[in-house]
Amino acid sequence: MVLEQELVLHKKSFQELTVDELYELLRVRSEVFVVEQNCVYQDMDGDDQKSIHLWLTMAGKVVALARVCPAGTHMKEISIGRVITTERGKGYGKQIMLHAIDVAREHFGAKLIDIEAQEYAKGFYESVGFQQSSDTFMLDDIPHIKMTWKNLTD
Repeated sequence: MVLEQELVLHKKSFQELTVDELYELLRVRSEVFVVEQNCVYQDMDGDDQKSIHLWLTMAGKVVALARVCPAGTHMKEISIGRVITTERGKGYGKQIMLHAIDVAREHFGAKLIDIEAQEYAKGFYESVGFQQSSDTFMLDDIPHIKMTWKNLTD
């Protein structure tokens, strides 16, 4: 008998995170952005303390995460970043992005949301409503584009 695993959404400010939760989020970010992508960069940039952190777990394991930064922290506008899925092709990335957009709207009143997307992921971010809003630029030796989400429903 196979039991269906339940996907659980977690949403916390930096101050609400337990030490173990913070460690796990930073561990996953390092595993993907530094080790898997072979990119040396400063992940802990001082924006985490002002952000709302979201992550999805399945059977206690992190399968996706993101952070929502208020305007004037990581970018001029409200932004979403550090978007990761640890299990690709299962829709977890799209789910975490849709939750992050909701958080940006609910917590920070977002009318616009900016991201610095790795260029290869453009289609993914377009699927959740973002549009390219800059030319390609290099960030940590990886081609990126700025993309913007606009609230068209209010």
